[in-house]
Amino acid sequence: MAYGIGEVAARTGLSVHALRFYEREGLFVGPIVRDPGGRRVFSDDDIGWVELCARLRESGMPLEAIRKYADLVREGAGNEPERLALLRAHQERIESQMAALSVGLSMISYKVRVYEKRLAEGTAADLWSGSREPSGD
Repeated sequence: MAYGIGEVAARTGLSVHALRFYEREGLFVGPIVRDPGGRRVFSDDDIGWVELCARLRESGMPLEAIRKYADLVREGAGNEPERLALLRAHQERIESQMAALSVGLSMISYKVRVYEKRLAEGTAADLWSGSREPSGD
């Protein structure tokens, strides 16, 4: 099937501007076909690829890394170990970030429980007195 840029934007949740940006940045694995009127025509494969790129971007992968991945895919077979290394490196970054976020979430969840308890007891006024909050609260 063939889709116009507006249809692709609606299907992917990306803006028309973002799709044009992805094209300018060389993030698609193939050239975007144009109809006789010069309008972009996207295929199902293009949509699948842009959705992958969007998820990589949402997960914090730098544009340069996405571009490198697209370049490798464009080159074809034979560079799969490089692609895997790129994806593994990003996976490790995400796992590290998730571990740090988990620690932060645990601390915040503890503080929420303390505040809820102290508010319910009517003893919340002294939660933040002076220059620091008591460590036990």
